[in-house]
Amino acid sequence: MAVQPLDAPLLSRTDDALARPLPRALREARDQVRALAGDLLAIPQAGLVRPWSWIGGSEEEVRYGAFRAYELFERAAIDARRAIGSTPADSGLAASTIAPATAARWDLEGVLVSVADADFEAEPAPGEWSIRETLGHAINSQRGYAWGSAWWLEQRYGVRDPDLPPSVAEEVFADLPEDADAAVGSPSDVRSTLEGIVDLSAERLAGLPDSDLEFGARWSGFAVPVSFRLGRMSSHLREHTIQVEKSLEMLNRTPTEPERLVRLIFAAYGSAEAVVFGQAHSAEAAEIVRQAASEARDAVADARRAAEV
Repeated sequence: MAVQPLDAPLLSRTDDALARPLPRALREARDQVRALAGDLLAIPQAGLVRPWSWIGGSEEEVRYGAFRAYELFERAAIDARRAIGSTPADSGLAASTIAPATAARWDLEGVLVSVADADFEAEPAPGEWSIRETLGHAINSQRGYAWGSAWWLEQRYGVRDPDLPPSVAEEVFADLPEDADAAVGSPSDVRSTLEGIVDLSAERLAGLPDSDLEFGARWSGFAVPVSFRLGRMSSHLREHTIQVEKSLEMLNRTPTEPERLVRLIFAAYGSAEAVVFGQAHSAEAAEIVRQAASEARDAVADARRAAEV
């Protein structure tokens, strides 16, 4: 993961000894999932009903190649969860609270991966954010949740402490870019930036001891435990996934069936990845997810070949 220099407020306030880097197997799985999406999006909608000879010689429609990928990720989530459960060490509440953020991000990417460049930049309606602007806000907010949480952890106040500061110290966010500058580059670059800060947040915060999550913090002025801020990472991404969907509706962009199938698969993969995300002792579980991604990629690639015959 390429760590951005501006993320120093998170890196300097968290403990290297507690860091949980993303397993290499998940990075490899992500490559397979994105390659799978390329194959599936290349299939014309009419090609989905062409015959596809699946394992054992049975004949299904090409469409089933996508659902086979979905099934593989659903099973991977089950098997990875069992593998995680077989390890003696408890991964902790922080990891379990952060993990849904990667599922939310993959569901958002499932929408974004099919968005045309012109639609990425377009103003859906007067006064409405473009999709790029929405993602700039999502990236900055993710940084805000992570950087700010690290600062609150340093303060070590109780939620009901009358001396709980009214907000994060201004200097913490001094180098936070404007939303417009947080989502620079191609649409793919912007998606990578969002992925990077979600990953970094988990790497630096998922290993926190449970007791730290009860320290006081604030969100929108309200006194909350740090655990609340970690949980907001997922729900905030879900909020802006809906906003992106609404933007596409305003632009009169209706997803094709292959695009809908890609989103379904990405969401299933995200759920499987979330089982491993931020967890300790997760190498076996991560390898289960990687193997599922490889098999899913092969299934969709083979289905694409059948569609092109």
